[in-house]
Amino acid sequence: MGDAYGETDSRTLLRDCAAVSVPWGQRETLEVGSYVLITQRLGGSITVMSGGNLYRIDERNADALGLEPQLPDTPPPEDTGERSIESIEQAAWAQLGTCYDPEIPIDIVNLGLVYACTAEAIGPETFRVVANMTLTAPGCGMGTLIADEARDKLLTIPGVDEAEVHLVWDPPWSREMMSDAARLEMGMF
Repeated sequence: MGDAYGETDSRTLLRDCAAVSVPWGQRETLEVGSYVLITQRLGGSITVMSGGNLYRIDERNADALGLEPQLPDTPPPEDTGERSIESIEQAAWAQLGTCYDPEIPIDIVNLGLVYACTAEAIGPETFRVVANMTLTAPGCGMGTLIADEARDKLLTIPGVDEAEVHLVWDPPWSREMMSDAARLEMGMF
């Protein structure tokens, strides 16, 4: 999991920039000249603090911060030609591991938010992937955005033609669901 926070850096926006407020999930525009503090840059998004609030900015808008857009933490899976339910499920778990909570610099797999991820064949060499995930808090407005990001990343897997990500609330998430590595990084041992 490594240096999840990356560099904390203060910037002034060079142009108006689309953002999503955290944890409310409301789409907003941060105005040119706004002062922001970058708190994390992971999984294709940048979390910034501005005016005492957190916002998530898509990596494609890195130029508004005066930054070069970065490639995702994990590039799309290579097409090895092998397409089995097992290989698709393995690739799916890997892709879900590139989705990060905007407030906590840990991916949704290590946070214990993904309860299940299965693949099924829907045709010759084509698959549907279905994942069940939860959130750290039921009222989190970021849930749909995180689920949509997970779905989009699952669809990058060669051979996956359909992907569904369902938000579920049973069982309720607790910190005991986090991986040992995540708990160690968060100082929860």
